Amino acid sequence: MTIRPTLQLGDPALRTPVREIDPKSPELDGLVGDLADTLADWVRRTTYGRGIAAPQIGAPVRLVYMSIDEPWVLVNPRITNRSAETWQPWDTCLSFSVEFFGRAERSTWIDVSWQSRDGEHHAMRAEGELAELLQHEIDHLDGILAVDRMPALDTLCMRSEFERRHREESPYRQ
Repeated sequence: MTIRPTLQLGDPALRTPVREIDPKSPELDGLVGDLADTLADWVRRTTYGRGIAAPQIGAPVRLVYMSIDEPWVLVNPRITNRSAETWQPWDTCLSFSVEFFGRAERSTWIDVSWQSRDGEHHAMRAEGELAELLQHEIDHLDGILAVDRMPALDTLCMRSEFERRHREESPYRQ
């Protein structure tokens, strides 16, 4: 597969909601491979990256690839319910070149539905860091970025300051 360029903050395509994709579409195999290779490249170069959404590599479809313990492909994911209770975990984005971080407002749990690559429908409730990651990636499919979820800009910091002061309290603590 291919390591694809990642669209960066300011590219209008990141602000455009995307279309559903047929889970059995032939284009899906190439896209999943490109997402996996692109995410692996980010992790290799920066040590950051748990997931990537298709719009980040210029593909306008509802597809998310995550690597948390094992690869996870979500076709046409949607958040179907969310807690009223929120928290503010640290967040960054491959589309920010992982150069700055800030606290983003996220629901403590969400219900998510999606299809697997064979077209089977799935649903689950996610909590904590998994809920945060799913919200981040599914937001990309709706043209929403992490900066839109930051209630206070005074939490913004560059990667060097984040690593020095806050990495241990983030999902990137390993």
